Amino acid sequence: MRKIIGFVSVFALTLSLTACSGGSTASSAASSAPASSAASSAPASSAAAADSRIKPDDGKKLGYQLEKPTAGEEIAVLTTSLGVVKLRLFADAAPKAVENFKGLIQKGYYNGLTFHRVINDFMIQSGDPKGDGTGGESIWNKEFEDEFNANLVNIRGSVSMANAGENTNGSQFFINQKGTSEAISWDYYQQAYDVYKQYPQPFVQQYGTYFLNMDKITDAYKKLYNENGGNPNLDGAYNIVERGHTVFAQVIEGMDVVDKIAAVPVSANDQGEKSKPTTPVLIKKAEIEKYQP
Repeated sequence: MRKIIGFVSVFALTLSLTACSGGSTASSAASSAPASSAASSAPASSAAAADSRIKPDDGKKLGYQLEKPTAGEEIAVLTTSLGVVKLRLFADAAPKAVENFKGLIQKGYYNGLTFHRVINDFMIQSGDPKGDGTGGESIWNKEFEDEFNANLVNIRGSVSMANAGENTNGSQFFINQKGTSEAISWDYYQQAYDVYKQYPQPFVQQYGTYFLNMDKITDAYKKLYNENGGNPNLDGAYNIVERGHTVFAQVIEGMDVVDKIAAVPVSANDQGEKSKPTTPVLIKKAEIEKYQP
């Protein structure tokens, strides 16, 4: 295990990409993995093939999320205090996440909420009425399951559900903002995976679950991330133990606004993580509209 002593510092930010629900504090520590992930010692197995959360092939080509919507297709529009962000929704790939997001928007749930967690060159997070990462609920007033798709991934501009572990989605979401200025080290991921295969239980217990199953990684997958940026270790369909974050939308207009939000000055939040905007950035209004090219 000595080979991977340095891994934890590299993944410190992604290990804390969590959202608590129902007042739970299980994942509120900004520097630790969700409790359910950190405690898990179960390695990936053949059972994953029967996991209803994972859709290895939806019949669409990896990277289709970058295509523009068709005329008349429903999109989400977030009018923020720093500009407008438009999102293409993927109801076929993530039907529950999209139904939830649309339903909350139609209720006016997101209007007036802040981007409570902002980390430049990583992501911006919102959707919590409490504004501290510990609140929020789905349209069903309960958590709902993950929807991982091998052809819909956490590249720059993708929109994903924040969670507190497996099948704990509520109202919080984030927009992946990490770019291509720092190359992704696939060799690094490979080294971690090689060690994981030798010592699966000790690896997960000590380092968490945000690592890639490199047996699943293709050249097309690497190319997509190399060209667009993003956070591959958040992809549940490619994760060592099928943990990650459901991608349900993609920014089609307004990435400059996302970058502006990511660049605002921040201070320490209640957990000591420097990610709380010193001046609140608001979602002034969220709407569902018909896309017009």
